[in-house]
Amino acid sequence: MIQTIDFAPLDGITKIVFRQVWSQFFGGVDRYFIPFFSPTPHHLMTPRDLREVDYIHNANLPSVPQVMTKNADDFLWACNVLKDMGYTEVNLNLGCPSGTVTAKGKGSGFLAHPDELAAFFDEVFSKNPLPVSVKTRLGYETPEEFAALLDLYNRYPIACLTVHPRVRKEKYRGPVHLDTFTDALANSRNPVCYNGDLRTADEVRVLETRFPTVTHVMIGRGLVADPALARKLRGGKGTDRKELTDFLAALYQGYTDFYQGQVPTAAQRMREVWFYLIHLFDDAEKLNKQLRRFRTPSEYERIQAEILASCPIRSNVQGDLI
Repeated sequence: MIQTIDFAPLDGITKIVFRQVWSQFFGGVDRYFIPFFSPTPHHLMTPRDLREVDYIHNANLPSVPQVMTKNADDFLWACNVLKDMGYTEVNLNLGCPSGTVTAKGKGSGFLAHPDELAAFFDEVFSKNPLPVSVKTRLGYETPEEFAALLDLYNRYPIACLTVHPRVRKEKYRGPVHLDTFTDALANSRNPVCYNGDLRTADEVRVLETRFPTVTHVMIGRGLVADPALARKLRGGKGTDRKELTDFLAALYQGYTDFYQGQVPTAAQRMREVWFYLIHLFDDAEKLNKQLRRFRTPSEYERIQAEILASCPIRSNVQGDLI
């Protein structure tokens, strides 16, 4: 049975404003993973990165910062900075499939170089000041790579191994490789967390039935598309029109305040949230097309109001969240 639910880091979506507002309205999540930052060679944190990991802003949320790098010194520097801020765990991103990331050998691109990854881990786990968890894919090209990767992971005391059962080139499309995840669950010496295509409570229950020893899941897109999903998994109620209206109003205002009154920028951030949230509504195809191409905040506000007023709310997300 699922005991722990992590909110996955979605770059561009689950930033500080979203996490703060979402947590005020919905429950059921145990930890919020902060979207990754990449340490600079000069060991300076950019203002943007500082805004995200500022412990004062995250102190009321159980948060885990995520770091993406292939340089052990840079990772250890980040760990020390984050420890001084008050964090108790750091997550290494070995899952991002973006071409701009993997071309630099970072994210899931690091998986194509297991010898370099082993040297990285040797350095990190001999000196790390904080527990280190890892978010990984099955490999760079094929799932068959995972057996060797798991042998590598088993050499180190990884706080938690979060497995997205796809390889880099599959990104977020196509079926997940559950047979390979079975091997991860059976043979990992470290705690294992499942991540991938959990959009509804029923899908989580199916996962529990197939893998009764899984106690830990990480959900990202599903929690944006259905903000009450984690609450439902804990036995609570789904969302309703009033709660969604209040949440979206607070989020829009939060973005407006964050961007110092730049309402067009706030509206653009809301468009990114609606890319997922629209899947919770029936009969919204026409309005969704308008939502994707609005040009002014007033247009956005009109379209959102019409969706909330006229489109039935589904009990479960439907459609492709990619």
